Amino acid sequence: MSHKVPGTRWYRIIVPILIACIISFMDRVNISFALPGGMDQDLGITSQMAGVVSGIFFIGYLFLQIPGGRIAVHGSGKKFIAGSLTAWAIISIATGFVVHEYQLLILRFLLGIAEGGMLPVVLTMVSNWFPEKELGRANAVVMMFAPLGGIFTAPVSGAIISALDWRWLFFIEGILSALVMMLWWALISDRPEEARWLPQSEREYLLTQLKTEREAREAKVEVSNAPLRDVFKNRGLVTLIFLNFFYQTGDYGYTLWLPAILKNLTGGNMADVGGLAILPFVGMLAGIYVISLLSDRSGKRRLWVCISLLCFAASLVASVILRHHVVAAYIALVICGVFLKAATSPFWSIPGRIASAETAGAARGVINGLGNLGGFCGPYLVGVMINFYGHNVAIYALSISLLIAAILSMTLPKQCDIQTDEEAESSSGKEMAASNR
Repeated sequence: MSHKVPGTRWYRIIVPILIACIISFMDRVNISFALPGGMDQDLGITSQMAGVVSGIFFIGYLFLQIPGGRIAVHGSGKKFIAGSLTAWAIISIATGFVVHEYQLLILRFLLGIAEGGMLPVVLTMVSNWFPEKELGRANAVVMMFAPLGGIFTAPVSGAIISALDWRWLFFIEGILSALVMMLWWALISDRPEEARWLPQSEREYLLTQLKTEREAREAKVEVSNAPLRDVFKNRGLVTLIFLNFFYQTGDYGYTLWLPAILKNLTGGNMADVGGLAILPFVGMLAGIYVISLLSDRSGKRRLWVCISLLCFAASLVASVILRHHVVAAYIALVICGVFLKAATSPFWSIPGRIASAETAGAARGVINGLGNLGGFCGPYLVGVMINFYGHNVAIYALSISLLIAAILSMTLPKQCDIQTDEEAESSSGKEMAASNR
């Protein structure tokens, strides 16, 4: 992007999206602090049931994935997310009043439904605002919602539980959702042509650049009126679904059990655990930024997805091997955090490379929805493994899942990668040489 073109969209679009995503992450993972913070004892929840409670969110998460992607393409993502934030607020406050584990299961399932369309909606909104050469970084900033949410959630959750109790954790975060909904409605716009606040030079740049890229994609990819069917006809998109399933199994198996793993490792109270849980999320920020930068500069989307997943798996294994050395094991868990979400930026830049805009919108919902079944399997797998075999075997199982995801990443089609300027010149030179012969 030329330096003469304003970057208003970076703070008027990305900042509200990032804040809304942070709230969604907080509502999603606060259960991981509430359970070891007294909820398990108050409601009589076993480790196996804790896995179900943590994971059932992702069953509900399936329902609005595809509708969310379509709404963002053809309708208003702004209205969709505003409604979602309102639902999150109501469900979170209601969770603070539960007295039985089955009430908790129902509310976690409903929260999954309420959050289900968020990621395909916001990713499609980002693609409406950012050209290809900026898209990796824009996605990376949005994906920082997880580490930023973790950095905020970990100490605050630990402090609230220690000072008050786990019920107040849900009350306070429900109120936050309501406040963010008002901020979202005041700031966000769905598309450049709808934003009155957008400087004219930036509007012209975006409309021209995005139209050129869309036409170039559609010239290469056949456009269809049945995008959902096209998702399953596209080998690359199907691979992304399976890859995301195994990735999310490892991701949420680690994220939702991290407070319990840290408590088991150190024997500290919830305030101490909340403090220790900050560093993995700080590392996550660095990992997302560095990998997105390397991915954008090299254009090697598949390679950086694979490297991130392999490093995540290796760090999990190291945390078990070093378990008798508490500081070393903790450092390994922090390194896990560095690579936990690092693959997400190159990963979510891929659907638009291998499908039309319409199909890619549906694909983001399918990939996120079916892939996030791993969000149920991961926590449940850890709960079952802990119950029968202990923490160490559970962590090894998550590592195997990440290894499978890494292998799948290298089977993706070559068109997932972006040709750099040097490669384009080299390719053009070879074509000219061949024609001269």
